[in-house]
Amino acid sequence: MPGLRVADLPASERRAAAAVLARGMRDNPLHVAAYGPSPERREATHRRLMTAFLRSTRHDRPIGVWRDGRLVACAGAVSDGRCRPGIGRVVVTLPTLARLGPGTAIRVGRWARAWLDRDPDTPHVHLGPLAVDRDLQGRGIGSLLLAEHCRRLDASGSPGYLETDRPENVRFYARQGYDVVGEAYVIGVRCWFMWREPRR
Repeated sequence: MPGLRVADLPASERRAAAAVLARGMRDNPLHVAAYGPSPERREATHRRLMTAFLRSTRHDRPIGVWRDGRLVACAGAVSDGRCRPGIGRVVVTLPTLARLGPGTAIRVGRWARAWLDRDPDTPHVHLGPLAVDRDLQGRGIGSLLLAEHCRRLDASGSPGYLETDRPENVRFYARQGYDVVGEAYVIGVRCWFMWREPRR
């Protein structure tokens, strides 16, 4: 697709990134299970959570993709054990969770705990969240974004790890060298946990 630019995502684009993540992940199975049947509510809820998450998490050079100057995709990645939330991130996120209502907050908490419990102890770079804006999915933008992430993994000699709740994403990540290392049902949704060794 012409007019694309891949680069580090600056902090000034954090609000735009939260919106892209909310739109791009709105219909993911876990989001439907956690947030409910309304697409509008799912998008608004995830946008609030992603805003809090991006504010509280220090990512290692998050990546953005712009099309004609507009952010259309982004990915975060954390390393050195920082994918496990400390007390500071919990404190920042709690008010946002509380505003979601008790049922949604409980489901999101169970989802987060289930993924956190499977986070490897081995040093790694944890990919996520990654999303392409909803109206541009299926056009190779996600592949471009993932290829840049994996190029950085290989350059640093770092293994990669991620979670996904979409079977088509398993194939998408496998094309760049990720292998399934575990599966589990999380709040009723099948999830895959994937690991990638760096390529020399």
